[in-house]
Amino acid sequence: MSDAPRPPASKAAMGLARIIGMAALAGAAVAGAVLYANAPRGDNLAQTANRCSGREAEAAAAADLATGDVAAMAASSPRPMDAVSFLDASGAQKSLADFKGKTVLLNLWATWCAPCREEMPALDALQAQRGSKAFEVVALNLDRGTDNKPQDFYAEIGIEHLALYRDGTLKSFNDLKGEGLVLGLPVTMLIDRDGCLLAAMNGPAHWSGPDAFAFVDGMLSRAAAE
Repeated sequence: MSDAPRPPASKAAMGLARIIGMAALAGAAVAGAVLYANAPRGDNLAQTANRCSGREAEAAAAADLATGDVAAMAASSPRPMDAVSFLDASGAQKSLADFKGKTVLLNLWATWCAPCREEMPALDALQAQRGSKAFEVVALNLDRGTDNKPQDFYAEIGIEHLALYRDGTLKSFNDLKGEGLVLGLPVTMLIDRDGCLLAAMNGPAHWSGPDAFAFVDGMLSRAAAE
């Protein structure tokens, strides 16, 4: 192979290189403009993605408070839960973003799920005892079809304190499953008043016993102290 120096590029070649470079820069600018135009207005994407960072201590505290009947509640990697959407009893569109300011115990259930049916009275009792402006049990029904099945089930077992929230499309279930948070039903998640996931468990629990009340009370006390 020769080590002789290469001849200098011609002016024509240099001019072509400049044209190609300018075209690439222009293309990048156009792509950037498209991305900016499609970005949510008035929001910083990085801040949105990271707004739950720094909540690891609260997630660890939730796991420490989960003992006895609710010991399966394990710390989760904090992340925003605003996108979980569903309908309320009137058919109005809702999402967990509407519950900001409240600590939420989200429970995904269906009438065909036997463990779900068994734990619903306890969740109803928990809402009766601890439901307030600061806390709500959000029981999200995943039956397909009309509201008849969950409504009839509520009437059958005497549910009086849980609001009826529904997602007959199963989108919320599939999205959470895709994030590795859901293995089956029931699944329960603790979400802080900023809409950040702190802890989750797959499977049923006794939600109206002293262990469950201590868990909820402990997290509400921590939230009030912030």
